[in-house]
Parts: sequence; C-alpha cells; structure tokens
Amino acid sequence: MAGVLDRIKRFARSPQGRRAAEQVRRAAADPRRRAQAQQMLRRLGSKRR
Repeated sequence: MAGVLDRIKRFARSPQGRRAAEQVRRAAADPRRRAQAQQMLRRLGSKRR
C-alpha cells in the first residue's frame, strides 16, 4: 500500500499533478460545478444506506 501512496505523492508533485490540482480548484470554485458535485455525493450517499 505504501507504494501506491508514494506514486500518488510523486504525481501530485509533478507538473501534470499540479495542473490537475489547479483544474480541480477551478472547478470547485464554480458554483454550478460545486452544486453538481454535491448532488452526486447525495445520490451516492443515499444508495449506500
């Protein structure tokens, strides 16, 4: 399991990882995208019960 975490850490520090993180931040700042994400999480949460 530690190998997977190391790979994730390396990706996060890479230029591609930084770009991906920035895209996620921009999407999270958009109110419409945030509402879509919350709606999806509510649907997933209700299916688990």
